[in-house]
Amino acid sequence: MKSVCVYCGASFNGDQELALAVEDLAKVLTSEAIDLVYGGGSVGVMGLVADAVMNRGGKVTGVIPQFLLDLEVAHREVTQLIVTENMHQRKKNMADLSDGFIILPGGFGTLEEFFEVLTWLQLGLHNKPIGVLNVGGYYDSLFQQLDVMVERGFLKLENRELVINEKTPEELLRKMKAFHVQPDGTWLKERNLT
Repeated sequence: MKSVCVYCGASFNGDQELALAVEDLAKVLTSEAIDLVYGGGSVGVMGLVADAVMNRGGKVTGVIPQFLLDLEVAHREVTQLIVTENMHQRKKNMADLSDGFIILPGGFGTLEEFFEVLTWLQLGLHNKPIGVLNVGGYYDSLFQQLDVMVERGFLKLENRELVINEKTPEELLRKMKAFHVQPDGTWLKERNLT
């Protein structure tokens, strides 16, 4: 794993547990020479993650659409800043540049990005691990909802288990590295996940 895409909020609520988790994540990524790919913002949790990785000497690639660049929320100090025409190109670029995905606390945009790459994994469109860094139980209710979806027959248990849910960056990354799906998607098909 050479690069990880981190999806997270453009806001930050001041939660010190989250701030410490971001620092721990940056420490783990940089100690293993894993590059950060993220949404290119200088604000919120996005800015915290980028700064934490850069402060440890890590490589950071930000991907931001032109309209957000025009609003001056881009992080101009990152290693590489890629400007796209729109949000769709942004998400495609971020996914293409990454060997895995980590979800931190965030809002609608974070959830939308999470479920998009998760759906792509379910359908065999990529074979990259997806991990949720569940800081302070932020996503506990979301995982409960996934369980309800399984119980009521709208989500297969095999698909529910595609998401790695951990509270520490070290354990999350360890499990992400152990995750394996055949590049041609045969593991998904053999387990009837599509």
